[in-house]
Amino acid sequence: MSDYIINGGRKLRGAIKTNSAKNSAVAILCALPMIKGRTVLNDMPRIEEVKRIIEILTSIGLTVNWIGKNKLEIINGGIVNLNAINQESFQKTRAAILLIGALTSVVKKFSLPKISGCKLGKRTVNPHTIALNHLNIQAAKVKDQFHVNSSLAKAAAFTMYESGDTATENAILAAVLLPGKTTINLASSNYMVQDLCYFLAKAGAKIKGIGTTKLEIIGVKKLKPASYSIMPDPIESMAFISIAVTTNSRLTITHCPIEFLSLELEKLRVMGQIMTISRAIKSANGQFDLVNITIIPSLLNALTDKIYGRPFPGLNIDNLPLFLPILTRARGQTLVHDWVYENRAVYYTELNKLGAKVVLHDAHRVTVTGPTALKPAEITCPPALRPAINLLICMLAAKGKSILHNSYSIDRGYENICERLNRLGADIKRVD
Repeated sequence: MSDYIINGGRKLRGAIKTNSAKNSAVAILCALPMIKGRTVLNDMPRIEEVKRIIEILTSIGLTVNWIGKNKLEIINGGIVNLNAINQESFQKTRAAILLIGALTSVVKKFSLPKISGCKLGKRTVNPHTIALNHLNIQAAKVKDQFHVNSSLAKAAAFTMYESGDTATENAILAAVLLPGKTTINLASSNYMVQDLCYFLAKAGAKIKGIGTTKLEIIGVKKLKPASYSIMPDPIESMAFISIAVTTNSRLTITHCPIEFLSLELEKLRVMGQIMTISRAIKSANGQFDLVNITIIPSLLNALTDKIYGRPFPGLNIDNLPLFLPILTRARGQTLVHDWVYENRAVYYTELNKLGAKVVLHDAHRVTVTGPTALKPAEITCPPALRPAINLLICMLAAKGKSILHNSYSIDRGYENICERLNRLGADIKRVD
């Protein structure tokens, strides 16, 4: 568990590249028990969340090796031993729930430990279990375990109970090896779902409708090993945009997946943010349009309407918190409605320790009034990734020395964040 010591109030400058998507990486890694042989994943982020999934995979019998800095080799010899699963690692990451869908074609009856991840209040697994039940897969949470029986699994047409990202991914993973045609209506079409689908398609899966809310999957007998490059992370792009705006710095963020940022940028444009956007190039996997976004110091006005997240193509639910630091610079008052998670909005009030004016109305809504002069403080990271990075962003803007304790929440999703920001002119010291 590390601490960050931040000497804030500095203008940042230069360019920073968007790293690969955490949520794509963990979903694709969770698919690997289904694929015998040697898979190579390029542009794999070296973050704590990925390390936890690797620990789980190696514990059940897969061989995982780093080849160079960000290339991962995974060898599946065809033997999966769930009795040896690393329960501690499993319980540290909610993404491990994706192993349920992946393992249904490998082991007919099995149990998995409970999951954890960010502490955001009650997070139901009903969308997962209901989707799997449509495929005649019995998945039930009993005390501290998931009990799964896929011995009678079969293809089906159904509507997602909730258009959740990981719930959709679990349904996809369970369906790609089921004989017959599965149709998933109201599927999430978010970036990580698309990335998983493109990877599975390269491995031999037959999936139609990628990028839409209706997926048609024709089951195949087996998947084959493939080489695939993880897409850049639109949430990391937005974090750097938030850093640039909050510190009033001119920064260029490169390799931004524009399709998954366009609404966020429109909100900023309406607020008065000046920016330039380059022509698009294709991602390394050939599936996504990437642009460079240059943020130019601007005077901002608060949005007259509330701001809220919703399933893609709405404003990304994980990008919503990243507007909080930005709103401390905007003249006026903005209502932020974080309706998805029960307790995430509560963490937003931690920004008040840094001079922000955040009023909590209930477990889902806050009002932010700006502009405010941010001040340094000593704070412990909350056990949630996006509220934690918000503290770092505001500390970068607050003139003076701040201390951010227990950075694990940030390290889960951002690779070498201190070093990368220091190259832009920040002054962050990491103390292990």
